[in-house]
Amino acid sequence: MAIPVAPSSSRPLRPRQAILGQLPRISRADGSPIRVLLVDDEPALTNLVKMALHYEGWEVETAGDGRDALSKFREFEPDLLVLDIMLPDTDGLQILKMTRETEGYTPTLFLTARDSVMDRVTGLTAGADDYLTKPFSLEELVARLRGLLRRSKATTAPEDEVLKVGDLVLDGPSREVTRGDEQISLTTTEFELLRYLMRNPRRAVTRAEILDRVWNYGFGGRSSIVDLYISYLRRKVDAGREPMIHTVRGVGYMLRPQR
Repeated sequence: MAIPVAPSSSRPLRPRQAILGQLPRISRADGSPIRVLLVDDEPALTNLVKMALHYEGWEVETAGDGRDALSKFREFEPDLLVLDIMLPDTDGLQILKMTRETEGYTPTLFLTARDSVMDRVTGLTAGADDYLTKPFSLEELVARLRGLLRRSKATTAPEDEVLKVGDLVLDGPSREVTRGDEQISLTTTEFELLRYLMRNPRRAVTRAEILDRVWNYGFGGRSSIVDLYISYLRRKVDAGREPMIHTVRGVGYMLRPQR
């Protein structure tokens, strides 16, 4: 199994400034550390990731198989879940399904095999909020997790925001989305992507703008993640209806209500 490497393979991992620079610490609303449950059966990987997240000031629990993961999920009550898709006794998809059946919502990032398109598609379809392919850099993992926290219910604002475009309604306080009389279930990332589009109706927004506003950090030009999430958002918002999410060739995307 490929593992992530430190920011520089020629030097040891340094404190968190080496990971993402002088970024403010993120904590729970009560000031306690963010809790992360990392599920992977490769000790070398979990040790590196745990070290990086400790530099962020976060509390980390690890699990090497599905049974241990579910037990620690119930006991630890994590704010973030990092799941390897391939585990010794089950797979991350089953773990995600079981955690989604509990009360509350835990933002989840899937770790996938290198260049495994099917893993990425399957994971996002199952309800994961983000994915990262192996091998990956520690900087990118930390940035992705910080982005998930920012997009989670506890940190998104304004809380009283209700947006309406045509028959599509997004309710900020309840985090509910409806189109017509039908409720639409979205992941945290899909919700924030739709919110950004609805804040800019009838305006062509570029992939770079979406990356900056929704993911909140640079993906090194890898705008394909936007296209992937747009495709899944379309399946939920536009399925069986007149399309509202339109591609603007050479630019990006636009949310436009039906005539």
